[in-house]
Amino acid sequence: MITPKRAVPAIILALVATINSPGLAYNQDQRKLLLKNVTEWNSMRQTNPQQAIDLSKANLEGANLSGANLAEANLSKADLSGTTLNNASLKGANLSMAYLKKANLIKTDASKAWLAGANMSGAFMMNARFTGANLAATNMRWAKLPGADLENANLKGATLFEADFEGANLKGAQLEQAQLLENAMLKDARFSNNTILPSGEPATGSWAMRHDARFVREPAATPPVFLKPATPEPVVNPENMSAHEQAKASPVTPDIRDVETWNAMRTTNPDAKVELTEEKAGHANLAGVDLRKVGLSKSDFEHANLDKANLAGASLAGANFQRADMKQANLKGADMEGANLDRAYLKNANLSEANLTGAMLYGAMLYGANLDGANLTKASLFDANLEKASLKGADLTGANLIGTNLTDAIISPTTITPSGKKATRGWAASNDAIFTEK
Repeated sequence: MITPKRAVPAIILALVATINSPGLAYNQDQRKLLLKNVTEWNSMRQTNPQQAIDLSKANLEGANLSGANLAEANLSKADLSGTTLNNASLKGANLSMAYLKKANLIKTDASKAWLAGANMSGAFMMNARFTGANLAATNMRWAKLPGADLENANLKGATLFEADFEGANLKGAQLEQAQLLENAMLKDARFSNNTILPSGEPATGSWAMRHDARFVREPAATPPVFLKPATPEPVVNPENMSAHEQAKASPVTPDIRDVETWNAMRTTNPDAKVELTEEKAGHANLAGVDLRKVGLSKSDFEHANLDKANLAGASLAGANFQRADMKQANLKGADMEGANLDRAYLKNANLSEANLTGAMLYGAMLYGANLDGANLTKASLFDANLEKASLKGADLTGANLIGTNLTDAIISPTTITPSGKKATRGWAASNDAIFTEK
């Protein structure tokens, strides 16, 4: 033993046919100016206040945009991870599904901005202003919002695990179905009788006291209405775009994080070839998503929920699935060479015939998983749990099985052991596995 809706929206039907056509892009001239010089950018905005700003899906990762005037800009699905936006104006901007992981937004004004579905994990937003902003379904795990103003903000369905709201203003905030608010820091945060809690009930003084927060009594108010900002039409710039940029920027491909719309598109045209290389879907809820044969190499799915997702035949080489939930996921025939599945939860997943060459499966939960015919050459299964997993025909040549739990795993004569030799009844018994001739 080794120890240690029935009807698919017409717009989707019309667009599926062009899913691989040359993409439409954000305004590249605007992106270049913004990244070149914020002062010049702000001067341009002041001179042309009516000019529509289209930076949807633009890569602005790590840029210093302190003080930038991005009011009413279209930044939907833009990559702003690690970006510095201190003292910037995002008033009325569209940041739906934007990627703001670990971004800096100190004293940023995002009042009435639309941030639905954005990933704000680990973002630092001290004294930022989100009054009347739509933050529905945002990921705010470990976000820092001390002193932030979230009065009348929409936080319905947001994930708030260990978010820091110390001294923040949450009067009138809508928190229905927000997740893990009880794990957030709420010291001296202000709640009112107009604040709606995750339970759907109004906040009370006793509730605030139990959570070390402050309670403010104010006149009863009608729940706020959240209006999505109007966004400019995308600018056609295919001649300046790489094939990768075209695929990423194409507005006819629904975002995979909008699972319902995405699956409707796939149902209509399941054989459409889709390339989404380096997709950022960390912490996203992708349960049941249909990603069959989709190109997703080097994409980020860290902490994502992929329970019962269909990734059969998908290209996932070098993808990051660290700590992802993947119960009963279908990964049959998927190319996962070099993928990071560190502590991924793959109970009862189908990995048959998958290419896991060199994959990192450290501490992965593979209880009852189907690994028949899988290529696990040089894979690291250190401390992984393969109890009751099926490994018939699997190739484990050069794999690291130190600390791997193979109790009751199904081994056959076609299973190749780390030594490169075919498995035997004795090898199976020494690992508490079950040997079958079938």
